[in-house]
Amino acid sequence: MHKNKLKIAQLHWGFPPIIGGVETHLSTLLPLFVKWGHRVSLLTGSCEGVKTRYIYKGVQIFRSPLMDLNWLFKRGLEGLQEDIEKAIREFLKEIKPNIIHVHNMHYFSKFHSQRLVELATKKKIPVILTAHNVWDDILFLEMNNEVNWSHIVAVSHFIKKELTSIGYDDKKITVIHHGIDTKIFRPNVNTKKVLDKFPQLKERDVIFHPARMGLAKGCDVGVKALRLIKKHFPDVILVMAGTRNIIDWGLTQQRDIAYLIELIKSLGLEKNVLIEMFSLDEIPQIYALAKICIYPSSSSEPFGLTMLESLSSGKPIIVTNTGGMPEIIQDGINGFVIKIRDYEALASRAIRLLEDDGLRERLGSTGRQIVLTQYRKERMAKDLLGLYKRVLEE
Repeated sequence: MHKNKLKIAQLHWGFPPIIGGVETHLSTLLPLFVKWGHRVSLLTGSCEGVKTRYIYKGVQIFRSPLMDLNWLFKRGLEGLQEDIEKAIREFLKEIKPNIIHVHNMHYFSKFHSQRLVELATKKKIPVILTAHNVWDDILFLEMNNEVNWSHIVAVSHFIKKELTSIGYDDKKITVIHHGIDTKIFRPNVNTKKVLDKFPQLKERDVIFHPARMGLAKGCDVGVKALRLIKKHFPDVILVMAGTRNIIDWGLTQQRDIAYLIELIKSLGLEKNVLIEMFSLDEIPQIYALAKICIYPSSSSEPFGLTMLESLSSGKPIIVTNTGGMPEIIQDGINGFVIKIRDYEALASRAIRLLEDDGLRERLGSTGRQIVLTQYRKERMAKDLLGLYKRVLEE
């Protein structure tokens, strides 16, 4: 390859049709690297009904059950070490990368990360980690001490602070916020296909909660707020997404969904909630239909890519003051920031936005402008390539 073009190996536990923030991030970033002339290959988890090898928008995709967290969690790692090492070694041998970039491999399996770094070190290939999340347990601390990454990308200043708090060298951590495709997520998207498929959304006050369903994402808070919002807007409908095709390695999501469905029934909100699994193509249409978005996360959200999707679509979003979300959402400027689990505050901000067309449009327009100037996918990709080249020079 040309000396300025790279052979980039990427590794992550999931990739579409598995959905989630990291998966969306990779489906945006990797084809852009290819467009700019780099060779990109991804080793990821297997997915039912999907080939083990294929090309996605120029990216070579390699799938293996040995990278499938849902399967590994049920099966356990016992007796798989040789197979895992072989899969990683053969992947590296085939693509001969200049640089390796992994995502969220600072948790789940110490063995995957240690063997990858050892194999890469022998070949003098740097390994960059993007930390999309942090955890509070012994495994996370062990992996911090025992895996030596060449450099770490933190997706927010919040994540960097959390990593340095447990001993990571802050000089080896660079904050690079996510970027987004502003041509896909934009105002005035045609919504005919989604309305034909979900006619119950026609002429309704749509509130979109763009997260996989779970209590950590504040789905219960959104439902409790909906009961209050309905008193002012009887036709309101809350759209919740992400009910399957996720990395649910702890097998907690089905319990959460069962509780949420029971909560919706007990509050008499069945006609005011749509729970559905949307494709990547349908998501921009749901944003276009929504008047506002909410993300009342109850956990320390590391960044929240959906914030950028909402703002890029020209829709204000209400978030909680946790994790990296307040780095993007400015209260009263491009959305609202509330306290964790404060369903009354969520309801009052939502009612205010639904009542005031001018305020809603102003916050949405400001959000779109902020994304265009600061959070485009091209900026993110250039920042990462700059880091790759800096690490390679070092």
